[in-house]
Amino acid sequence: MWNERYAGEDYLFGTEPADFLLRAAPWLVPGETALCIADGEGRNSVWLAGQGLRVTAFDPAPNAVAKARKLAEARGVPVDFHVTDLDGWDWSQRHDVVAGVFIQVVGPDARRVLFDRISLALRPGGLLLLHGYAPRQVDYGTGGPPDAANMYTLDLLHTAFAGWEVLRAEDFDAVVDEGRGHSGRSALIDFVARKPG
Repeated sequence: MWNERYAGEDYLFGTEPADFLLRAAPWLVPGETALCIADGEGRNSVWLAGQGLRVTAFDPAPNAVAKARKLAEARGVPVDFHVTDLDGWDWSQRHDVVAGVFIQVVGPDARRVLFDRISLALRPGGLLLLHGYAPRQVDYGTGGPPDAANMYTLDLLHTAFAGWEVLRAEDFDAVVDEGRGHSGRSALIDFVARKPG
C-alpha cells in the first residue's frame, strides 16, 4: 500500500521537515547519531543530517527510499538509507537519537513492541523524538489512521516511557501544511524524552 502511495514524482508529505523537529531542535547535538523510523521520502532524516547529525533511516517502501536518496543528494547531505520494515530492522544498533514522526502501527500489542524496540535502539541518556496524531484527529480527516485507537495520548506515552526524563509533552491543534498527505487542521502530540542513563 505505502509503495503505491509513494509512486509518482511528487513528495506525498513535501520535502520540508515536520514542524515538530523544529520544536525539538534545541535538544539536538551535531555529531550525534540518529535513527529515523519509517522515514518515508526522507524529509525528516535529510533535515536532521543538515543539522549535523549522523543519520540512518529506513522505510519499507522502495519508492519512498528512492525519493529520499534523491532528496539527500539534492540537499548535499549523507544519510544511510535502508529498505526494510519494523520487523526487519536490527534494533540492537544503538543511537543517540531515535525519531518516529507519524509512524503507524495497528493495535496496542504492536505499539508496545515498537516502544520496546525504540528503547533498545537508544543508548542510555539517548533522546526520543515521537510525534503523531491524537485520537480526535479522526474527526478532522486531514491525515492519519482511521482508527483513534492507533493514535497517541499523553497518558499512554507517559506510561510507556515511565521513568524517562520528559522534555516536551504537548497535545494541541494546529494547521498542518505538509504536502497533500498532511494538510489542514490537525490534532497533534509532541513527545520528547530522554532515556535513563
